[in-house]
Amino acid sequence: MKLAKKYLPLTLITLFALILRLWNLNKPKGYIFDELYYAKNANSLITHGVELNESGQGEFVVHPPLGKWLIGIGIKAFGNNEFGWRISSALIGTSCIVIMFLITQKLFNSIYLSHIAALLMAVDGLTLVMSRVALLDIFLLFFILLTFYFYLLNNYWLVGIFLGAATSVKWSGAYLIPLFLLLSVNLLRSKLLSDFVQRIAQIVLIPTLVYLFTWSGWFINNSGWGRDWAKSQSDSLMPDIARSFWNYHGEILNFHSGLNESHSYDANPWSWLILGRPTSFFYESPKNCGSSNCSQEVLAIGTPLLWWAGAIAIAVLVGFWIKQRDQISNFIVGGLAVTYLPWFLIQSRTMFYFYAVVITPFLILALIYLLQRYLTAGYASLWINLFLVAVFLNFIFFLPVLIGSEISYSQWMLRMWLPSWI
Repeated sequence: MKLAKKYLPLTLITLFALILRLWNLNKPKGYIFDELYYAKNANSLITHGVELNESGQGEFVVHPPLGKWLIGIGIKAFGNNEFGWRISSALIGTSCIVIMFLITQKLFNSIYLSHIAALLMAVDGLTLVMSRVALLDIFLLFFILLTFYFYLLNNYWLVGIFLGAATSVKWSGAYLIPLFLLLSVNLLRSKLLSDFVQRIAQIVLIPTLVYLFTWSGWFINNSGWGRDWAKSQSDSLMPDIARSFWNYHGEILNFHSGLNESHSYDANPWSWLILGRPTSFFYESPKNCGSSNCSQEVLAIGTPLLWWAGAIAIAVLVGFWIKQRDQISNFIVGGLAVTYLPWFLIQSRTMFYFYAVVITPFLILALIYLLQRYLTAGYASLWINLFLVAVFLNFIFFLPVLIGSEISYSQWMLRMWLPSWI
């Protein structure tokens, strides 16, 4: 009974988040933004085991299969429709809130702060939007959270599995591998070489095996794009299928490195934390909605008060970290480093703000870190509670443009706080 009461707030927060993620999930109708690619690829995967185009030919795709397999599970269960291809995102997005609670509890050993972290993730606009569309990034966030959680539990075998899973959703998941290798440097001082070899196996070999396993459909099915590429090339000691697989990945790398076309929603990573250019996934001007001019939008944007406060918290946290490092600040700064900083190395590439969804946990943890210091200094929690109320109200205010509700144009304009949001 005491345990149930202890975790009642988390239960309510999770239920609230789930309801928001499922509410009218089948709207907007049709594919929105990159669902056009991922939902179609997912349906092909569960039908044929590999991505095929409408003509039944192998289709060149630029992201690994795991995220699309997860989207495909929803399609298999509920049909090839809007609800079917979005339900996996909704459930995984809700699960992220629980994992956020567990990570915060492990770091700060505070039920109060853990519930705050869960609530902040539940009322983050960007996390909500990414949980209601059939894109890949919410699955990447999920596996990144699991990776860091099992690191806190010192279970490196599961760290390796979820590192592989994250990389199997998007290659950016591999940015985490150098961090966990760096955290293993201390093992070099061990007298047992086997300890270091085991860690390399956990952080490098296991993710590689997981990654290869997620491509099983391509290996098994002869219809996959580029599956027979090696047969048209000169002889080599390497098996044809391995050469074709290597060539495929070379083509994927070429695509990503050459992706520098201008886009109306291109957003440089310098602008992400301050919400400089959020991504509009859907916009229409519906008729017969009770007003002469109406708007309906799905805008991928973080809750402004949360993100602006989080940006300040990150700056302050880094200052504390430079002055006096501790295990918690190391964890948060490390998470920010691998989810955010790599994007600054490829600024010529076309990038979108919604990639920043994987930064959200560490932005929230930066806030929690400062709140803990605030409470430790003996200050009352009143101002913290008022901040939470303000963020919640800010989230509710923006909710119509997060879930695609029909509102008047004047109401829509009230939510466009910056010209760059239009």
